[in-house]
Amino acid sequence: MTSVLRTGRAAPCASRTAKRSACVVRASAQDTPDAGAMRRRFAGACAGLVVASSLLGAAPAVARLEGVNKPELLPKTQGELLIDVAGFLTEGEEKRMVSELKAIEADTGVKLRVLAQNYPETPGLAIRDYWGVDDDTVVFVADPGLGNLLNFNVGQNVDLSVPRSFWTRLSSKYGVKKYWSTEGEGTAILNTVSAIDTCLREPEGPGKCSKVQGEFGEAPSSGKIGKALFGQ
Repeated sequence: MTSVLRTGRAAPCASRTAKRSACVVRASAQDTPDAGAMRRRFAGACAGLVVASSLLGAAPAVARLEGVNKPELLPKTQGELLIDVAGFLTEGEEKRMVSELKAIEADTGVKLRVLAQNYPETPGLAIRDYWGVDDDTVVFVADPGLGNLLNFNVGQNVDLSVPRSFWTRLSSKYGVKKYWSTEGEGTAILNTVSAIDTCLREPEGPGKCSKVQGEFGEAPSSGKIGKALFGQ
């Protein structure tokens, strides 16, 4: 397993021919912090819950991470695809998103799971077993305390299909503080899921996921939520 810190210019993951369990993609298009601040932010994201190494049992990429493991914050029922500990989404938004997450898995085989949190109030590493994270899983963690709202843990099979530059562009568009502090965390999360939906449905080829779909009202979406809003 190799973890990747995406900050515009990233350390390379292992060769695509090498065996990998997952690749953590961190993107930040906001103001470039100093190296120490960047390391602290990355450590916070990892400790918050979803480091690929922690989820899939490999050695952590950053030493001395104080991971969180609060299974009491997990839903009482099994099989929830969306866990909104922070309360960023309305009940109606949650229902629409769960419907889209189910459609993504049924149509593409990718298990997109969403956790909205305010670290350290998060189930943390407990989601690994709850969701059965594997090579076909993308864990999307939304946490405004990490600077860039969007954090992704990308399974190996998805990593081979979706270019890593897509996750960087996605975080650059909807994850920066300027965006979510104005539009709201809920809107950023909804737009992100719909953009991932659109990406995963594109045909394989060099142009797959080369663009991030526009936000609601900016451009039509081929994702399920976008179709519902635009009547497509």
